[in-house]
Parts: sequence; C-alpha cells; structure tokens
Amino acid sequence: MKPHILVVEDETALVTLLRYNLEREGFRVTESTDGEDAVIQAVEDVPDLILLDWMLPQLSGIEVCRQLRRKTETRAVPIIMLTARGEESDRIRGLDCGADDYITKPFSIAELVARVRTVLRRARPALQEEILRYSDIVMDLASHRVSRAERPIHLGPTEFRLLRYFMEHPGRVFSREQLLDAAWGRDVYVEPRTVDVHIRRLRKVLNGEGELDVIRTVRAAGYALDQPQSGDMARAAS
Repeated sequence: MKPHILVVEDETALVTLLRYNLEREGFRVTESTDGEDAVIQAVEDVPDLILLDWMLPQLSGIEVCRQLRRKTETRAVPIIMLTARGEESDRIRGLDCGADDYITKPFSIAELVARVRTVLRRARPALQEEILRYSDIVMDLASHRVSRAERPIHLGPTEFRLLRYFMEHPGRVFSREQLLDAAWGRDVYVEPRTVDVHIRRLRKVLNGEGELDVIRTVRAAGYALDQPQSGDMARAAS
C-alpha cells in the first residue's frame, strides 16, 4: 500500500513538480492549496506525511500545523514545512509549532524525497518493513501470509488489505469511508456498509476460540485495531 502524502502548497507549478516526483517514487499524493481546506482534508483522509507551505491563503502553515497537532486524528502525522523563510528564528518557530522537519526553498527534489523517507522511517517504521506485527498477529507482506499466535490465518484479498491498513496504523480509528479508500481505492464506488461485511469476515477468521478481539468498533466513528483489554472476549461474527 503506497504511503500517502498530502501536499499543501498554493504555487501550481511547484505542486505539479512535487506530485510528479513523489508519485514516481511510489507515493500516493493528494493536494490542497489553502490552509483551511488542508485541515479538513487531513482529518477526512489522514495522510502518512504532510508537506506544508508556510505562506498559504486562509490560514498560514504555522496555524495549520498548530491546528493539526491539536486534533486527535492528525496529532501524530509527521509534518515537513516548506518555506522561503530561511532565518534561524523562522526555523525555530516552525519546529516549535510542531513540524518534524523544515526545508528552505529553493530545494532539490532529491533532497526533499530523502527527507520525506527519513521522517517516514522515524514516524512509521512499518512502512519500511515487509513483516508487520501487532499483539500476537504477524503479517508477512512478501509471502502474503498472516498468522496469529503461530496459527495460520487465511484471508481474502480485501480482508488482507484491511488488516494491513490497520496494522500500519495501530490504535487509530478509521471511518468506513477511509477504510473504503484504503481497501478499494478512491476511484471505485462501494457502499460504505460493505466495510461492515468485510470487518465481520476479518473478525471471524482472525479471532479463534478463546482469543480476544483486536478490532474495536467505535460507535458513530468506525473501527480500530486496538490491543485487547482483559475481559473483552473474541466476537467472531457469524
């Protein structure tokens, strides 16, 4: 699954350049051209990393960064600020507002891609691994095999994609719409309730007799992969 980068930049030519090069490097790219829209987009479709321009219409990059750090959905999303302001005081201000890194314009694309990969490795080691682990669940991406407590788990393609997305974002709550985009893609129309069907199938094969349910249903919000609490018995859906 491609790491998702949200580019927040109001210079059309730069957005085009960033999209082309990031997609060529294997990233999924979405874009926003003003601060208010960027906050909405980031919450609705939580990215793996945000490239954030300092000077934006509506809200400055500094204020966007502050708002994203206050929201539960985006609090941990890495942010790299892009700006022509190269003074030390400006860099300190950008980092103090919650940015993870700071790149001064003009910059080379090679350097930007390298910084993106470095920040992603630090924030999301799972993106670099071929084996994902959560609790007693192991997912081998290379061989397409899943096991729980060393018991083989046989998943269909959709359930595999859902579980992979959960394991890359443990503890984070996703709406049905976000899970649809992750498992089916943004260009495919599928009824949101279809997610419930596949979650039931995933639970049925994932949760064996006596095992705790690692998929948490959050009423009116969606689903999350959460460490089971003692006393929460497995709910293998029939």
